[in-house]
Amino acid sequence: MKRLAIFFLLGIFSSQLGFADNLSVPIGTLSVPTDSEISIQLVKRFQYYNAHPENPDDHYDQSINSPKSVAVLDSKKKFYVNSLEGCSTSVYSLENFTLLKVIMHKFNAQNQYLFAKNSDSNFLFRTKKSRLNYFTGRPVEGCFSHHGKYLWIPYYRRSYDSNAVDPSALCIIDTDTDALVRVMTIASLPKMIACSPDNKTIAVTHWGDNSVTLIDITSGDPEKFTCGDNIVIDYRLSQNYSVNEKVDRDHNCGNCLRGTVFTPDSKYIFIGKMGGNGIAVLDVVHRKYIGTVTGMKTNMRHLVIKNSVVYISINNTGFVQKTALKGFIDHFSGTSKDEPYTQWESAYVGLGARTISIDKTGKYLFAAVNRESKVVVVRTSDMKVIAACDADSYPVGMDISENGQWLMVTAQGRGNLGGNSVMVYKVNYKK
Repeated sequence: MKRLAIFFLLGIFSSQLGFADNLSVPIGTLSVPTDSEISIQLVKRFQYYNAHPENPDDHYDQSINSPKSVAVLDSKKKFYVNSLEGCSTSVYSLENFTLLKVIMHKFNAQNQYLFAKNSDSNFLFRTKKSRLNYFTGRPVEGCFSHHGKYLWIPYYRRSYDSNAVDPSALCIIDTDTDALVRVMTIASLPKMIACSPDNKTIAVTHWGDNSVTLIDITSGDPEKFTCGDNIVIDYRLSQNYSVNEKVDRDHNCGNCLRGTVFTPDSKYIFIGKMGGNGIAVLDVVHRKYIGTVTGMKTNMRHLVIKNSVVYISINNTGFVQKTALKGFIDHFSGTSKDEPYTQWESAYVGLGARTISIDKTGKYLFAAVNRESKVVVVRTSDMKVIAACDADSYPVGMDISENGQWLMVTAQGRGNLGGNSVMVYKVNYKK
């Protein structure tokens, strides 16, 4: 464990000095300590920064441009990477790790039929008055519905809306053909999206105005999916900015709603207040916001529920935390709901803890540590860090295959430094 401690100290030191701004980790890099009960090894990569890599498993890929997130679809042996600035989604084979297709999020006269079932009358557009659906979308996160039949991807903003104050949109992709089948109008600056386990509701969380949109998907037919309630968390954030005013939407975001997850029974949605404090709780059955639970560390980014345990990542201070789902629900349902909930166990993983994933057994948590450019493994039973591996500069997105064998990590970059990389780690279980 001394080696691991030194690894962490070096990571913090190098990130503070800016040494990790353009880090490119060699293929074959293995996590430390090497004798841990679980290890990860970088075995393949898709990147857009080195046109002539020496290793045959290091693939130069011009479709990778500020990759924000990755989603693995085990049933169809594919995974999808959303490139924010590339305005595209790259589709890869999970069998031979080749690029299958690049889906472009560009809308013009040829594909206006994708918007035919929409009604924009309830939305206020400030920056444009005509041809509202002629734009390029910047894909952020993604989720699957209907057992992987559809992939849902929200757009950070429409290309003509530089301040992300207008209504944005999300697309629905048929994963059989990897083609767009519909685009729906939603509120400003959506980031997270989640599907209920019962395949009845999609929740879209809006960083831009403190709201969550619930979409009815019970029909199973994209043409019949309907935007329902738009639920406000605490207060509606004003979007009344001047068109010519430059606005920092990364920080002018109110509660900065981020991590979003349904409970296994589909009755509640938990939403992290990254810019505030606590987890907002929505009652899905009654379509209402019922309050916020505090007591965990602040600046929460991601939430995952696995095996009746709630896991969260804390960005700035670099922790991951867990608590029993039942205890958390009992707290906000009981008489002490206004008191902080303190039954959290914590592990320090490194500054800038972003996306987290849990393996199929629920025994191991993986965290993308952005500011220290590494991937960390936590044993969930005692919340102990047991391994860590270098990553290309500024990892942010992550997903793990259902069999627990492959861990995909995206490095987006920060301020035009680093990033433009999708790393494939092989997970090895000692036992």
